[in-house]
Amino acid sequence: MKTLRQKLLLLAQIVATLLTGGPTGFALGVRVKDLVMVAGARDNQLVGYGLVSGLNNEGDQNPVHTLQSIANMLLRFGINIPAATLSVKNVGAVMVTADIPAFSKPGARLDVTVSSLGDAKSLVGGVLLQTPLVGADGKVYAVAQGEVSIGGFSAGAGGGGGASVQKNHPTTGQIINGALVENEIPATIVRNNYVELMLREPDFTSAARLAEAINEKFADSAEAVDSTSVRVKLPENAEEAPVEFIAHLEAIEVTPDAPARIIINERTGTIVATSRIKISSCAVSHGNLTITIASTLDVSQPSPFSQTGTTEVTPRTDTKVNESKAALVPFPELPTVEKVATALNALGVTPRDMMSIFQAMKQAGALQAELLIR
Repeated sequence: MKTLRQKLLLLAQIVATLLTGGPTGFALGVRVKDLVMVAGARDNQLVGYGLVSGLNNEGDQNPVHTLQSIANMLLRFGINIPAATLSVKNVGAVMVTADIPAFSKPGARLDVTVSSLGDAKSLVGGVLLQTPLVGADGKVYAVAQGEVSIGGFSAGAGGGGGASVQKNHPTTGQIINGALVENEIPATIVRNNYVELMLREPDFTSAARLAEAINEKFADSAEAVDSTSVRVKLPENAEEAPVEFIAHLEAIEVTPDAPARIIINERTGTIVATSRIKISSCAVSHGNLTITIASTLDVSQPSPFSQTGTTEVTPRTDTKVNESKAALVPFPELPTVEKVATALNALGVTPRDMMSIFQAMKQAGALQAELLIR
């Protein structure tokens, strides 16, 4: 049997574990590194024009730009052939795109996406020839080359009966680690002894909470500039090691503020609602009106042994209207998303009906949330 003192100590340990967010407790917030990005440490886009060979008669059907590109490539190897004399269907002109992360050093590998530019039917089995990738400033930062992985196929086009089978898009593919970085893009993350943190989801409340959380650990160092930016001053002992200071910033936990928002996708029937939506007291009635129109053909035949009568076909249309009964259901004030979901599910409505109810609630002023329809 445990003594009263032992029980009190055990209770104190459990409470301390809950308050500190231990294994049995709740997380205090979200890490700063999952909420923000450091200004200057951004990706950059690269693009290039190239050729994919080995397409087994599935390539471009001799467009002018492809023929000229092949002639220019052969000229680099000392082979001078007029473009008008070429007829190559195993090659396709493509655009190559990639994102290069900040601080990527020469020799690092990048994933690239290859997409057909001409009228090639498929890039299956193709090999991308050496393609320079340039940035917005026109300078070459990487070079791509390698076998194109499609992840799909196209077969049967033009065969007997015109049947064809296609999976995914055979004219777009990827080359994993298909590009080599040749030049590093300069990036600056510390300006005038300040580091700027940019929220991925701009919000004034979240920015203020972020600055407050940083100031609790590094006194009087952070300032919320606007809904997106929080400026942090480096301590004197961190000026020579900003990376270590940023690592400490990223480990801080913050509770971001999520706006009350409902997103509706009519194409897929998807509804997503945040936890802060609120519905004021209202009454909802939702009924289904179904109209069915059926058209049939009636045949009118002449009487037996008639010499002048002819068979006539006349259309006949039957229309039915069915409206299901619906009661006016009163809704009390619903302050949480759980209660909203329970109340709407109790009506037995489909997701598409739920979309109409949300729109009507918004028009009536009962829905206290932002409604976005995609």
